[in-house]
Amino acid sequence: MSNINPDLKIAQAATLQPIDEIAKKLGLTNGKIEQYGRFKAKIPLSYIDEDRIKKSKMILVTAITPTPAGEGKTTVSVGLADGLNRIGKQAVAVLREPSLGPVFGIKGGATGGGYSQLIPMEDINLHFNGDFAAVEKANNLLSALINNNIYGRSRNLGIDPRTVKWRWAMDMNDRSLRHIITGIGGKQGGFLQESGFNIAAASEIMAILCLAKDLADLKERMGNIYVGDTFAGEAIFAKDLNAHGAMAALLKDAIKPNLVQTLEGNPAIIHGGPFANIAQGTNSLVATKIGLSLSEYVVTEAGFGADLGAEKFFNIKCRAGKISPKAVVLVATVRALKYHGGVKKDQLEIPNTKAVLDGLGNLEKHIENITSFGVPVVVAINKFLADTEEEIQSIIDRCNDLKVEIAYSDGWKNGGKGMEELAQKVVSAAESCSSDFIPTYQLKDSLKLKIESIAERIYGAKEVVYSASANALLKRADALGFSEFPVCMAKTQNSFSDDASSYGRPTNFTLNVREVEIAAGAGFIIPITGKMLRMPGLPTVPAAEKIDIDKDGNITGLF
Repeated sequence: MSNINPDLKIAQAATLQPIDEIAKKLGLTNGKIEQYGRFKAKIPLSYIDEDRIKKSKMILVTAITPTPAGEGKTTVSVGLADGLNRIGKQAVAVLREPSLGPVFGIKGGATGGGYSQLIPMEDINLHFNGDFAAVEKANNLLSALINNNIYGRSRNLGIDPRTVKWRWAMDMNDRSLRHIITGIGGKQGGFLQESGFNIAAASEIMAILCLAKDLADLKERMGNIYVGDTFAGEAIFAKDLNAHGAMAALLKDAIKPNLVQTLEGNPAIIHGGPFANIAQGTNSLVATKIGLSLSEYVVTEAGFGADLGAEKFFNIKCRAGKISPKAVVLVATVRALKYHGGVKKDQLEIPNTKAVLDGLGNLEKHIENITSFGVPVVVAINKFLADTEEEIQSIIDRCNDLKVEIAYSDGWKNGGKGMEELAQKVVSAAESCSSDFIPTYQLKDSLKLKIESIAERIYGAKEVVYSASANALLKRADALGFSEFPVCMAKTQNSFSDDASSYGRPTNFTLNVREVEIAAGAGFIIPITGKMLRMPGLPTVPAAEKIDIDKDGNITGLF
């Protein structure tokens, strides 16, 4: 429904409630939140209640392989939380924070869409409560301490600069910073060495923030970050540099989840923002647990397609937190299915039922993957104005053939009211789920077997090929005692394969692992496939060019 243009400024002004009123809906009263102005707050971790968590229901929202513009998972997630509240369930949306990279890059604002949005929109999209800035600072503090130790003489650990893989971080897209040389400036400028920047959402600090169970665990994980090796071949960790205390101190407030609200005045918790194509792709574990501790239903989201976000949600996050969703909502759109059926991006508005049918293989593979985890799935058709009844019916017919529940998602136009059908079907699915998820692999499996299990079972690859560098780093991870870590695949979001131009449901392909990173603090290994990059570039016309502010401080271009 993206061609409708409601006056969201008026809607926001009319519905924005003081944050203490929103907190009361979660049972948080008498100063039990830390307010950041009138409309935002942080929630202390002391409200995590493991007994209550076991009684609450978590709903995961994921999607088919998206088009470049995305398919509206956040819009569906916010709308579903509103819809669940409308049908009498106590529900809260627990989602990721927007990164300035996409906000200023291709997507613009990232708080949902239409009447299924989070507010205050401008604050959430721009800086918010400072969590991303804290991640940057902690990341770059470690970079500075590494370089200082290499430069220094009296307390030098003998770090071999050639082995240091730790990179700087910035919450912005800039391709020119992917590979840089530091230390230019003579004897007083340090040693010349290769380095580069990751976007903050791809930093291991962000991954740690989103997996740590409390401040003590956060500090310990910071200390476990693998920095590189000495000239003698001994591993060096952040704790060897005495870096972890100061890094954790920088994150003392960032670890607390943020409380905001939906346009319909329902609570929403937003925290952390790792990308799913290069990190674990879901909000923090503590935010999810606080949501489950304070509400009957939690609606949460995993980034990009289910082959990335949902796979990592199950195999990494759920394992770490000993939690399991009761249902999965798989978002599909007519335009994405036409895209996977071979239609060019500029022709997606033209009716083409045959292309929808040709693209349904992508939907079917995602359904198969979610079913492999042993959790019920409900397909949500996120509606757009250009969709025809014939195109939509072709999706419904295929889901009926597969005996999969399907419902409209019309939250963009109608808010929670447009999500009631989906909410009812999600409740039925959740109530039917009586067991925990089934992992794709066992932690005792070798690292290569884990990678190959994901590649073959989730992606549909016939084989995995490793570069010499990837093989060497996998052996190094084994030698360091990290063989029982889960793996966090870095792969293009545009395809099941590592080829971004291979749409639909590719088969009989080879997955190429060209590099491996050891994220010992986060507690996983990162196989980097194909041409995947950890610092995106800006598009030809970045969204930043459309964002403006007037003399009264009113911001435009984020909606």
